[in-house]
Amino acid sequence: MRRSSLFAVLMIAGSVQAQVLKDPQWQAWLDAGKTTELERAAQSRLNVQPDDAQAAVALALAALDGGEAKRLEAATPRLQACIDRQPPQAICHYALGSVLGVQAMSASMFKVMGLAGSSKENLLRAVELDPLLFEARQALTQFYLMAPGVAGGSTAKAKELAAAADKRQPEQAKLLRALIASNDKQLAEMERELQSIKPGDNKGLLNDLRDAWAQLGANLLADKQPAKAKAVFDQLARDYPAQAIGAYGLGRVAAEQGQADEAIKQLERARALAGADNLPIDHRLGLALLAKGDKSQAKLALERFVGNKKANPRNLEDAKKRLAELG
Repeated sequence: MRRSSLFAVLMIAGSVQAQVLKDPQWQAWLDAGKTTELERAAQSRLNVQPDDAQAAVALALAALDGGEAKRLEAATPRLQACIDRQPPQAICHYALGSVLGVQAMSASMFKVMGLAGSSKENLLRAVELDPLLFEARQALTQFYLMAPGVAGGSTAKAKELAAAADKRQPEQAKLLRALIASNDKQLAEMERELQSIKPGDNKGLLNDLRDAWAQLGANLLADKQPAKAKAVFDQLARDYPAQAIGAYGLGRVAAEQGQADEAIKQLERARALAGADNLPIDHRLGLALLAKGDKSQAKLALERFVGNKKANPRNLEDAKKRLAELG
C-alpha cells in the first residue's frame, strides 16, 4: 500500500478509536490513549473467557494505537480465532482488517499484496455483516483511497461506500465524501463537506471530524496555502484545547514560514497535550531548534523522538540522520 500523508495514516488510527467497545470504561481508556489499562483489563477477561470477542478486539485496538509490530502480530491470531470460533461478528472482521491494513503499510514487497488483500476482504465482510458499523465502512474507504489499484484500491468503490451510507448515516457519509475529496486534492470541496457535518453528541464522529480537519490543514500546508492552513489549525486549537493536533499544526505552519521561535513555542505546547505521542512533535521541534541554531536542545528533542515507540518510520529515518550529523 502506498503511504499517504501523515494525517491520512492518523485517520486510520483515529478511526479505530470510535465507539466500538461496549464497556464504557474500556472505550474511555482507548479514547484517552491509556492502552496499558485497557490491555490489562482485556487480557484479564480473556484469561477467564477465551472466546470473548470484545476482549480480543480491545487488545487489537490497543495494539493499533501503539503501532508496534510485535503487538500487531500478536493480535492477528486472536482476531482470526474470534472469527473462526464464533457466529460472524462484524467487529472481529473490522479489527482484523484494520490490523492487516496497518501491517501492509510497512510490509515487504513479498508480503504486501497478501496482507492488503486480506485486509480488504475482512473490511468488506465487516460492512456486509453490519452496514451500520461506520468504523468498518470508514476503514474500507481509507483502504480503497490509499491502496494502489493492483492491491485493490479504487476511488470509484470508495464513492460507492459513501453513497450507500447516505440514507441511514448522512453525517458520516459527508465525512467519507470529504476524505474522497482530500484524496482527489479537491480541498475546497473537502472543506465544504466538513463544514456541513453536524456530529451532535456522537463522540466517534466528533473525533473523526477533528482528524479530518487536521488532514485538511496538512493538505493546505502542502499546497502552499499557509494562511488557510493556519486558520484551520487555529480553529482546531480552539475547539479541542486539550488535544495536541492544533498546536502541532500551528508549529508546522510557523516552521514552514521560517518563524522558528513561534514554531518552538507551539510545538512545546503540543508536547504536553493529549495525542502528542502519535505525532512527530519532537522531530519537528528538533528541526525548529536546529533552524534557530540551538544544537544542544535540538539533539535532546531528536533523541526523545528516536526513543518514541510510536515514531513514524519516515520521520525516524530523518531524525537519526540529523543526530548522526550532530554527533
